[in-house]
Amino acid sequence: MIKSISQQLFIASSIIAMSLASLTVQAQSSVWKVSKGNDHIFIGGTVHLLPVSEFPLPKEFNQAYSKSDSIVLETKLPDASDTDFQMKMMQQMTYGQGQTISDFISIKTKQKLSQYISSLGINLAMLEHFKPGFLMTMLAQFEAQKAQLSGEGVDVFYSKKASRDNKSIAYLESVEFQLDMISNMGIGDEERFIKSNIRQMEDFEQMFLAVLKAWRVGDEYQLNTLAIGPMKEDPKTLKQLLTDRNKNWIPHIERMFADTVKSSDKEFVLVGVAHLVGDKSVLALLKAKGYWIEKM
Repeated sequence: MIKSISQQLFIASSIIAMSLASLTVQAQSSVWKVSKGNDHIFIGGTVHLLPVSEFPLPKEFNQAYSKSDSIVLETKLPDASDTDFQMKMMQQMTYGQGQTISDFISIKTKQKLSQYISSLGINLAMLEHFKPGFLMTMLAQFEAQKAQLSGEGVDVFYSKKASRDNKSIAYLESVEFQLDMISNMGIGDEERFIKSNIRQMEDFEQMFLAVLKAWRVGDEYQLNTLAIGPMKEDPKTLKQLLTDRNKNWIPHIERMFADTVKSSDKEFVLVGVAHLVGDKSVLALLKAKGYWIEKM
């Protein structure tokens, strides 16, 4: 179970972090062309957890991929056979000194959490040693499996495809960075974090299906309605998952543009769609720096 979860450790960013606002009038896709001078790259908004029924992907993804020499992902996906990584992850994602999530939440919230986990066919005792960020990531995975919506996401699909096609793969963040991010999520604020996430999980299947539909056609207004509302009650997590990382990625993306007219390599950057729209998004930050943004 843990090995399966570690491969999809970062789905929280696509499920609970869809901060979106329109940059263009007509919704077409979740792929953009970013240009400056004579050079350009492609940036695609991904969903990190995607059921088989969502394949094939929208044609704009394959168009951008075919025109690119390499892909760039958020981070290298962990190998399920890497036992050293599994041990490190478990150490980082669990409370120490015999502590559990129950030590940081009220009796009432513990009861709600226990009832919710029981509805998934799981006993709280199996999960209570996990820190809140990882706990909710696991529960999202269980919800997806229960709704038969679990599957490899866009990132995994193109990572495998690039390997087969001998295209190079680069990363915006280290695995260690994302582990730190998830292990620190909700720490010091467990009561509010758990209560907020349980409320959001109550409509998981309906919400996730609606998100998938909106993502597929690039419906930014609908995605905003579905996801930004719930996230407003948790500005700390919004900052951790989205805005801080968006800023950190800009220097990496700017280095992809040619220093001379002789360079013709093209990159296809694939990140959670939440990072790509809104006044603090990657695209908005690039636009403010003079890059031309157009939706494919």
